[in-house]
Amino acid sequence: MTGPIILASNSPRRKELLRQIGLDFRVDPADVDESVLPGESPEGYAVRVALDKARVAAARAGKGIVIAADTIVVLDDEILGKPADPGDAERMLKLLSGNVHRVITGLAVMDAATGKAVTRASITDVWFRSLALHEIISYIATGEPLDKAGAYGIQERGALLVDKIDGCYFNVVGLPLSLLGELLLSFGVDVF
Repeated sequence: MTGPIILASNSPRRKELLRQIGLDFRVDPADVDESVLPGESPEGYAVRVALDKARVAAARAGKGIVIAADTIVVLDDEILGKPADPGDAERMLKLLSGNVHRVITGLAVMDAATGKAVTRASITDVWFRSLALHEIISYIATGEPLDKAGAYGIQERGALLVDKIDGCYFNVVGLPLSLLGELLLSFGVDVF
């Protein structure tokens, strides 16, 4: 591998997770069209958006290994993105209350010089406990849900909403670290 490792995201959570595993990286956020295509599955959508982000960052970098991800919350095949406003956050949290949903992260790792990319999706099932309306309103008042897919963050106060999970915890935070380690190895990057 030649060149730097580039995170194609400005997510504070993703940056912290990469620091946690001791990776030396630089940040180059990539904005792409995140519209869902007709007939696109949630998994296919998340992987496509991650790959689009990787391509944008790779084209700018010219060399190095690009890491890109897109995390979505899916309830009954409805993709719940970041809420548009507090009212939208309330709608999402009411939907999630007492239900199980999936958190899907599409992950793309790309060699900027060659364009070679490896993509995968990580899926975690998340069970919310039943929430009282005052809990939802109080949580929204913290401001925490407004920049997060599905209107919650499991690594912060949103942990109080989650009864249990089945799958990778770090996927729910926004970057499945075990899967990332596997994909990086295919490019000769050993995180240990």
